[in-house]
Amino acid sequence: MIKHKQTLLWLVAAVMIVLTACQASQSGAGPGGEASVETIVKNLPSDIQISIYQGKGFTPGGEVLLSELLAEGKPVVLNFWAGLCPPCRIEMPDLQAVHEEYQDRVLLFGLDVGPFTGLGTREDGRALLQELNITYPSGTTFDSGVVQTYGLLGMPTTYFITPEGEIVRTWTGLITRDKMVELVEELLDKSSN
Repeated sequence: MIKHKQTLLWLVAAVMIVLTACQASQSGAGPGGEASVETIVKNLPSDIQISIYQGKGFTPGGEVLLSELLAEGKPVVLNFWAGLCPPCRIEMPDLQAVHEEYQDRVLLFGLDVGPFTGLGTREDGRALLQELNITYPSGTTFDSGVVQTYGLLGMPTTYFITPEGEIVRTWTGLITRDKMVELVEELLDKSSN
């Protein structure tokens, strides 16, 4: 049993080192400093096909790629969450407040991965959004590989991504409004360079 845990820990560490090295070595933008979809996809660990739940400017049930969201030119705060995740429930009102404050400059997007983490169904996710009166754009994916590819070791996990697809920071676990504002400001600063 102990040997199995050690092997698992080594495997997780190796994956995290590879992902970190890949992220650190990738950069670039298209002509005029704007990111092309190809550059964004190259900078992300993987593109994500998203099925939309809600959000101003989005069609519920429609499909969009993460790279397409980034190609709009705004930094993206990508929050991985689940409908039956207690810390996700606690942080959502703070995320809503940050969305309302920064929506003209940053796209805050919630991605429900509950079906892949054992923390709820897609119906549970939609119900939580409605119960808490969450209006920021949210959706789900049908690609179970996202959990492994994005190294989701805890729920919630939040990625801060420049319009070029560069991951500036990740945060695993509950994030408060004040900390979110601090990290959004850091993301805006990195995105303007």
